[in-house]
Amino acid sequence: MNFVRPSGDRPNPNWRLGKGDAKLSSVNDELAALAEAHGVATWYEDANRERAEVDEDVVVAVLAQLDVDASTPEAVRRALAAPRPAPRTLVLREGDVLDEPGSVVLEDGGEVELPAALPLGYHRLGERTVVVAPRALPPVPRTWGWMLQLYSMRSNGSWGMGDYGDLAAVAERSARELGAGVLLVNPVQAVSPTHPVERSPYSPSSRRFANPLYLRVTDLPAFARADDRTRARVLALRPDNDTELIDYDAVWAAKKAALELLWRQEEPEEPTGELRDFARFCALAEVHGPDWRTWPEEQRDPATATPDHDRVVFHAWLQRLCESQLAAARAAAHNAGMSVGIVHDLPVGVHPGGADTWAVRDAFAADVRVGAPPDAFSQLGQDWNLPPWRPDRLAEQGYEPFRAVLRSVLRHADGIRVDHVAGLWRLWWIPPGEPAKRGTYVHYDAEAMLAVLTLEAHRAGAVVVGEDLGTVEPKVTEALHAHGMLSSAVLWFQREYDLPDQPLVPPEKWRPTAMASISTHDLPTAAGFLAGEHVRVRAELGLFEGSPEGEYEAAAAERDQLVELLRQEGVLDDDLVIAFHALLAKAPSVLLLSSPQDALGEVRQPNLPGTVDQYPNWRIPLPVPLEAVFADPRVRAAAAALRAGRSG
Repeated sequence: MNFVRPSGDRPNPNWRLGKGDAKLSSVNDELAALAEAHGVATWYEDANRERAEVDEDVVVAVLAQLDVDASTPEAVRRALAAPRPAPRTLVLREGDVLDEPGSVVLEDGGEVELPAALPLGYHRLGERTVVVAPRALPPVPRTWGWMLQLYSMRSNGSWGMGDYGDLAAVAERSARELGAGVLLVNPVQAVSPTHPVERSPYSPSSRRFANPLYLRVTDLPAFARADDRTRARVLALRPDNDTELIDYDAVWAAKKAALELLWRQEEPEEPTGELRDFARFCALAEVHGPDWRTWPEEQRDPATATPDHDRVVFHAWLQRLCESQLAAARAAAHNAGMSVGIVHDLPVGVHPGGADTWAVRDAFAADVRVGAPPDAFSQLGQDWNLPPWRPDRLAEQGYEPFRAVLRSVLRHADGIRVDHVAGLWRLWWIPPGEPAKRGTYVHYDAEAMLAVLTLEAHRAGAVVVGEDLGTVEPKVTEALHAHGMLSSAVLWFQREYDLPDQPLVPPEKWRPTAMASISTHDLPTAAGFLAGEHVRVRAELGLFEGSPEGEYEAAAAERDQLVELLRQEGVLDDDLVIAFHALLAKAPSVLLLSSPQDALGEVRQPNLPGTVDQYPNWRIPLPVPLEAVFADPRVRAAAAALRAGRSG
């Protein structure tokens, strides 16, 4: 999600203050010790590889969000003297012996006397959760495929934007006609069922449920069962499928009206558990708006909320439809012979007033926003307006909130891409009332987070990809590989950052244990990069602090360097976009991904970080309908290059 230069393999100092470092910090020794005890950084290494001090008042404000009073020297001493609770979660890997007294209640209800090696799963030792995870996931098949912005994939059968039916079609045709083995899909998690519709797939209302906006109405069993008059009324609601930009509000208005018509003929089914909670939120949001923090007092608490029962059942029905169509897309990928299948993207967080924070709010630091510190591309830092999980609450709850999120995605996935995977280690917390640059890192128990991720992926038979671009500590990438997970590699960023002039790394030297691509949704497309479109747009929007001339010169230099690399690698072509695909094909990375936008020569990138309404983020359709994509000679040439790279 963050758009910054990657760290590569460059060394980072440990985030903790050693005894010899305390004098360098703007934070006094006692406050520094208290911050360290709660995982709050008092300094960090910035994007320029320099030590950046965190202001003392920021440290105090972040500690307050963890219910730690550090407002005065006396409060700091009291907090330091207070007894710390014993760890509530223990992490073991398969085959490890738990050498403690007592007995463990296993996940299946059985009981084991200790010491013993425990089976995989989530078990209980008194008040503690014991997580036993595989040591590593199995190897990932070597293949190539597409990164899809599903909303952009409009077809003759979709309504104004790409949908789950289009996902199934892309999977089947990519496998059968082009030999693709994997599809990576933008997040399809649920947004609030209200207007205006949230456009960013990275700011969902819930990460535990799917987005009905992507339903293919005419594929529903209820549509097939409907009488002719009802089907005609449904079809008459179809919105314009050829707008210059995707109109989410028009699409949702049309689909919701159509679903209402079909719903009237269905037998109601009572939801339970998490689905019931989510459906209750949706029913209330229709009446009171998308942000529960603005609702009437009694509706803000799930214990006292009074949603309309019929609307609760309706929204639960929509989720069942989503699961059915997502399962159909996955089956289409399998039936067409995809060796990996469909990989779904997991956003780093949720909307602060959305369904997840309403239902499980005690797991969140509700008043904090997640973002990123200043860097060359976002010189004031980034504020993603997403509330982070509290690391202490996750541990207390045996990481159940994290488990639930992973399970919801993996129910219909062959793999999961974890956006900003460094967030399993640390997140940039921005205290209330502060700008993005006035934050600090808060650390999580990465061992526990990785264990849960490994266990859930193992149970689902899924591959895991970590998006480790940006200012990421080397230990993040190393841990991903140690656990059988893939890191990310992007052509623009494959450089020797520790050498003078930071030369490009030839693709033959890229990591095998990676998902490699030319670009990402937050970066210039291949054609956009060649045209300098990313500089032009940012200059036009005034996103540079100084003159854009230097940015144009830097972009031209990068372009020249890449063209020279194409020449050195023997893949230089009159069509530089196809040459980039041939270059990517030489990488040993197990997964090679392109995007239809890249293959088709689309200049505009899907998302321009640092903007909201100034740029049409997440609204740009493909320049041709889906039916024309597979016949396009550029797409076939790009696919042929990548397929050739996998056949060796």
